Amino acid sequence: MKMRKLIASWPAVRQATNLADWRGMGRTVQSERSASLEPRTDTADSVVRSICPYCAVGCGQRVFVKGGKVTQIEGDPASPISRGRLCPKGSASKQLVTHGRLSKVRYRRPHGTEWEDLDLDTAMDMIADRVIKTRAETWQDVDENGDRLSRTMGIASLGGATLDNEENYLMKKLYTALGAIQIENQARI
Repeated sequence: MKMRKLIASWPAVRQATNLADWRGMGRTVQSERSASLEPRTDTADSVVRSICPYCAVGCGQRVFVKGGKVTQIEGDPASPISRGRLCPKGSASKQLVTHGRLSKVRYRRPHGTEWEDLDLDTAMDMIADRVIKTRAETWQDVDENGDRLSRTMGIASLGGATLDNEENYLMKKLYTALGAIQIENQARI
């Protein structure tokens, strides 16, 4: 009897024996656990409208908040731009707010095999020294015809797809000020 009850509880058996839901699109395919789940959006204290930060399209988002913490971010159906849809980056933007990041600088020396922790000031000084040295060694003031260049080919930037508009704007300004001309952003899907 116990085995028969167990087999009858399997979703595939319930689906095959329930003619009202033979396609398996309703309760016959739910487990007790999945039937008791509720969306994170149902328990939110408030919903705040926002704009996705990842590109210039400006898709509308609804940010669900509970206890002062973001619980879910979804597309805003009232947005005339995206009509409730988000690209993969926009759909994953909750991670931008809630994902824990490393709080210390990790460094592996050239030809090293182990990572070491550095304080932020030391790491920033190392980066600044290398940028200044590279810029000085690769600076091109004029070309072979005497035409003004004022550039360096020794520094380039490839922005990541997880950078938002503001970060990309600042990166473009920084690298242009350094004289770099090879500046690209891979923020396309």
